[in-house]
Amino acid sequence: MEVPHLSQHITSPNSPCEEMIKNLSLESIQLCERDGNKSQDSGIAEMEELPVPHNIKISNITCDSFKISWEMDSKSKDRITHYFIDLNKKENKNSNKFKHKDVPTKLVAKAVPLPMTVRGHWFLSPRTKYTVAVQTASKQVDGDYVVSEWSEIIEFCTADYSKLHLTQLMEKAEAIAGRMLKFSVFYRNQHKEYFDYTQTHHANVMQPSPKDNSGSHGSPISDKLEGIFFSCNTEFNTGKPPQDSPYGRYRVELPAEKLFNPNTNLYFGDFYCMYTAYHYVIVVIAPVGSPGDEFCKQRLPQLNLSDNKFLTCTEEEGSLVFRHAQDVILEVIYTDPVDLSWGTVAEIIGHQLMSLSTANAKKDPSCKTCNISVGR
Repeated sequence: MEVPHLSQHITSPNSPCEEMIKNLSLESIQLCERDGNKSQDSGIAEMEELPVPHNIKISNITCDSFKISWEMDSKSKDRITHYFIDLNKKENKNSNKFKHKDVPTKLVAKAVPLPMTVRGHWFLSPRTKYTVAVQTASKQVDGDYVVSEWSEIIEFCTADYSKLHLTQLMEKAEAIAGRMLKFSVFYRNQHKEYFDYTQTHHANVMQPSPKDNSGSHGSPISDKLEGIFFSCNTEFNTGKPPQDSPYGRYRVELPAEKLFNPNTNLYFGDFYCMYTAYHYVIVVIAPVGSPGDEFCKQRLPQLNLSDNKFLTCTEEEGSLVFRHAQDVILEVIYTDPVDLSWGTVAEIIGHQLMSLSTANAKKDPSCKTCNISVGR
């Protein structure tokens, strides 16, 4: 059962939850620092008779919600009017330095049958570790609360974006993708040492590796999907790949049909920006029936090869014709090994623009163009 009266303790004047708790004094429900025992807040009375929650269970976890239940002794159970929930994000030394410091979330909920649903994208982020503890409380006529001791502290992790969330993200990307431009090659830039190592240690075959943590924090492909990154964007005036690159002075170019053809499936992977005007779309190409294809089929929205807003492959006059979206930067992940002999490796004549690299780049959580309302 979802809790109808659930609120974040730190609310703005215009918080949608403010009406839900207008009869509650924020001072009276403030949960102060604790050592695992009773609250020391002067506005909350203490009474040992209230049952202490134990054997807490978390279930039905999504990217911005979870269900919580626990057991309690029946003694004084009928006196419980509210539950206090202390929800805190676990410290992460690699947290996004651009984001404000996270404020511990203190929730108050009317006592309802368990399990109850805790939902809120304003305080729950996808793929994030949290700690949670619970108190039972009884509201008195003077507005103060009698409270139990705190429960034990347990940990859990929220989930990735679901297909539904990714579809919402995809629709936002479609709105700005722009017209389609023809292209003929996929290309990948790296340092010379990368290609030398591939030739020496992998028999000239580039090997898939886990995707980094760039893009949306809730993306189900980060750290999980293995693949090889390629680009296909072209310069508007030449129709050819740009002469510059953020990733290295050596480039392998492959005919587009080697990676993208009717024997592959195409999936939408992500949509993000990095505090700039540029927006990036990640698509995944997977040979039909491959392990990468099975991974994506379960997690990502599938795109029609010949009819989508990002990357298409159509047969025209007996030949395959390829097009990419003009107004976004496409990052293409191919999920199988790729033989360098399928294409050519050469040094670019342009510059290596390191500032444009998206390696482990963090998404701007405030951008209205590329965010959806389920955490960032």
